[in-house]
Amino acid sequence: MRFAPTPTELLARARADLRMGVPVVLHGADGGALILAVETLGQARLADLRAMGGTPVIALTARRAETLKARAYDGDIARIALPDSAGLGWLRAMADPADDLATPMKGPFHTLREGDARLHRLAVALTKSAQLLPAALVLALPAPADFAQDHGLTTVDSATAAALLGALPQPHPVVSARLPVAAAEAGKLHVFRPDDGGEEHYAFEIGQPLRDAPVLARLHSACFTGDVMGSLKCDCGPQLRGALAQMGQAGAGVLLYLNQEGRGIGLANKMRAYSLQDQGFDTVEANHRLGFEDDERDFRVGSQMLKAMGFSSVNLLTNNPRKIAMMEKNGIHVAQRVPLILGETAHNRGYLATKAAKSGHLL
Repeated sequence: MRFAPTPTELLARARADLRMGVPVVLHGADGGALILAVETLGQARLADLRAMGGTPVIALTARRAETLKARAYDGDIARIALPDSAGLGWLRAMADPADDLATPMKGPFHTLREGDARLHRLAVALTKSAQLLPAALVLALPAPADFAQDHGLTTVDSATAAALLGALPQPHPVVSARLPVAAAEAGKLHVFRPDDGGEEHYAFEIGQPLRDAPVLARLHSACFTGDVMGSLKCDCGPQLRGALAQMGQAGAGVLLYLNQEGRGIGLANKMRAYSLQDQGFDTVEANHRLGFEDDERDFRVGSQMLKAMGFSSVNLLTNNPRKIAMMEKNGIHVAQRVPLILGETAHNRGYLATKAAKSGHLL
């Protein structure tokens, strides 16, 4: 009988636990540790962590550490020993840049440079994958398996988790049904569910495109603010409607709607970035201050969906060379790039300029 969760299922459970503020345990050849997401950490669990003794460490991305003027001795992450006087407010301020301009000095820091940083790196990756602020509190455990069993915590093998977090989730078709829309009455929506427990993605097929010829296609990342609310801060809504209109006029096409809101950081973090933009930072600077890279999206899932639908070549509606490179690298030939320059407003002119200057968009 195979009722026990697989490593993939345990990792999905760990992400859910961290979002709820529940600690998880990592263990492996590199030792063991108790992991708590700073964003969802509560006062009671912080007090319990303090009572355990040892030296709790806050792990941050190098991007966030740069803003805090802390040394990232481990390259992509920084490990900072938790000061004895630090409370929940200080921890939250380390993770969230909302008040950085008001209180820029949070140090001095005791930044670690000795010892193994693999569990700390994995803890940060886990918080990212849970779409939380990329900051984790880490406490080494001498007997991680026993501790997890005693407290009913999810325990994850560190080597397996690291491999799974870097792997490409496989999207599996769930259902498809006819869906007439304003741009094309001959529409069909396909729902795909990834095998890592992540959010579902959608493919909207217009007409009956040939499988042995390049199909007019668009990789579109979900944008609640632009697609649904009609935000003037980005060009996503006009691009979505413009792509559907072109496919409707052509009589055939595929729009891949990927649930990777906010360039892959989630809606809550996207709103944090918007708040930072109101403080004067551009979209890339805001992401960096939060601890993220310029763009955290993974377009490989789009290529997998196209393959599952029988396509191997596309005429890609995009201004983003990175999408073209990702398609080509993952087995989908881009026969032609079709520009999609729409939606400039007084509110997003600076945003579009930043996309061109810093992200290489062809505008």
